[in-house]
Amino acid sequence: MPTYIVLLGPPGAGKGTQAQIVSKTLGLPHISSGDIFRENLKNQTSLGVQAKGYMDRGELVPDDLTISMIRDRLSRPDCASGALLDGFPRTVEQAKALAGMLEGFHGAVNAVPYIKVAEQVLIERLTGRWTCRAQGHVFHEMHNPPKLAGVCDHDGSELYQREDDKAETVINRITVYFAQTAPLIEFYQRGGQLLEIDGTQPIDRVTADLLAALAKKV
Repeated sequence: MPTYIVLLGPPGAGKGTQAQIVSKTLGLPHISSGDIFRENLKNQTSLGVQAKGYMDRGELVPDDLTISMIRDRLSRPDCASGALLDGFPRTVEQAKALAGMLEGFHGAVNAVPYIKVAEQVLIERLTGRWTCRAQGHVFHEMHNPPKLAGVCDHDGSELYQREDDKAETVINRITVYFAQTAPLIEFYQRGGQLLEIDGTQPIDRVTADLLAALAKKV
């Protein structure tokens, strides 16, 4: 039986870091919905061309098109033993569609780790990031401040704050995430697949808790 894990966590929770570690530890491919979209757009697949049409018009890509891309990716040989899904599903409707799809692969969602971090902590983490203009070195006001404010330690170039890291953008991203994902968390909780992980701990502690929780489910 293949193993399927859905990893949930808001922006700034450290989900990307944990996804790489879990993928490597369990030997499951890390399937990011963002990567799948970029791959289909870059290779101009029929699905990618259809998706681009919606995106160019400023419209949301319909669920059935997104699900087709996910199905195509999960049908490849490297996913024969399962996969770690990151960024999909985002809604209860998508979760139900995923369940139906996985039946076709003789599997189901085994576990849904949710890296939980309070909104205020997420805002502090994300709005504290500053990036160097020359080579993209990243600093953080609290956790990794530059020696000289506004100046990169490595090349002396100016540090600036990306639009994504500005307070207004960050608060909006987090608000949208929680509003959209709350029903999904409840859905997987009812199904007994949800595993809450305290994401405010040091990275290695989060990893240890995550792998220990998964060991009971997969």
